[in-house]
Amino acid sequence: MAQQFGLGRRKFIVYGSAALGTSLLIKGCAPATDTGGGGTTAGSGETIKVGILHSLSGTMAISEKSVVDATQLAIDEINSAGGVLGKQIEPILEDGASDWPTFAEKATKLIDQDNVVVVFGCWTSASRKAVLPVFEAKNHMLWYPVQYEGQECSKNIFYTGAAPNQQIEPAVDWLLENKGKKFFLVGSDYVFPRTANTIIKAQLAAKGGETVGEDYLPLGSIEVTPIITKIRSALPDGGVIFNTLNGDSNVAFFKQLQGAGLTPDKYPTMSVSIAEEEVQAIGVEYLKGHYAAWNYFMTVDTPQNKTFVEAFKAKFGQNRVTNDPMESAYIGVNLWKQAVEQAGTADDLEKVRQAAIGQAFDAPQGPVKMFPNHHISQTVRIGEVGDDGLFKIVYATPQPVDPLPWNQFVAETKGFTCDWTRTDVENPGQFRMEGS
Repeated sequence: MAQQFGLGRRKFIVYGSAALGTSLLIKGCAPATDTGGGGTTAGSGETIKVGILHSLSGTMAISEKSVVDATQLAIDEINSAGGVLGKQIEPILEDGASDWPTFAEKATKLIDQDNVVVVFGCWTSASRKAVLPVFEAKNHMLWYPVQYEGQECSKNIFYTGAAPNQQIEPAVDWLLENKGKKFFLVGSDYVFPRTANTIIKAQLAAKGGETVGEDYLPLGSIEVTPIITKIRSALPDGGVIFNTLNGDSNVAFFKQLQGAGLTPDKYPTMSVSIAEEEVQAIGVEYLKGHYAAWNYFMTVDTPQNKTFVEAFKAKFGQNRVTNDPMESAYIGVNLWKQAVEQAGTADDLEKVRQAAIGQAFDAPQGPVKMFPNHHISQTVRIGEVGDDGLFKIVYATPQPVDPLPWNQFVAETKGFTCDWTRTDVENPGQFRMEGS
């Protein structure tokens, strides 16, 4: 499905699910302008074409549709304020359909046929890993808005979600201090949960915790009964559950967890892919009292967040909620816009890449800044699900935390760093830190 947002005739297309009430204004098409060679263009001459690539169907649609809405909000705000370099942004939306080869196919189309200058998209690490070779082979640019497992640093990707030291590691530290030493790890069976759990096991071993069990479900599976049985067997007297399930599996997991009597007073669950949108979809009654670690919650008390939430509700409905990946997508579009303005071009991707480093933005979560490793500084927060389905923030770092894409608990990457401004090392994406 290709949907272009031109400036000519307009039409409305509702793509969202009834459950989430998602809708998006789609405008008419403008013809692509192929500059040849570099494969990028500023669109029809009066517009700058950008791609949006997320799952609008399949198991990940429950999470990714709202990220599209936040991306569109940022674009609309920029266009309303005069655009970028005097041009309106023209988004082209593609459905990755929760299928990783489809993500790669659509990324190729956006770059080669639609001639976009940047793509905002992907949620799962499996989808990001599928498109990464496309962006690197074509020397193009992806802004990725979701927290992830780290252990990656691409010149062609800017990461506005958390690295593990900005989400997973602080969550483990908080649980060890406040909820117990014994952990059961449950996740979807793909790269993010497996890598995240490798980090968690190494961190627990280093800090006196214990991994008593670990199990995975195929992405989208709802056959959670065997995992519930294993948790009860491994933690007969209660303990911590660290949850890296993604997509629809969470619905079945939390319903059966409660049905089995594993309630948060004895089995507190820390999730890193459950946010406000998913709480609404799963049901507050199944998640109340459980925890999530993010950089942004809808309840963050900043003037920028008040403006962000009000603008989102005004555009998409008063019953809608905002969450961390949505805020990260909103940040990404704004940081890219600032980089293009500093570079004086959207077409020269190397100039935009260089200009992006050091860009700062007063985000809804608080101040953020793009680092030379193409990740941003983030404030770390832990929230507890309340009666209203929103998160009561129970912990926050006093300052934004600098990003570390290469994990320092995992032996294979301990001592390594990334800095795309370094010209004195063979591989700026991964080299050993001085003194390590």
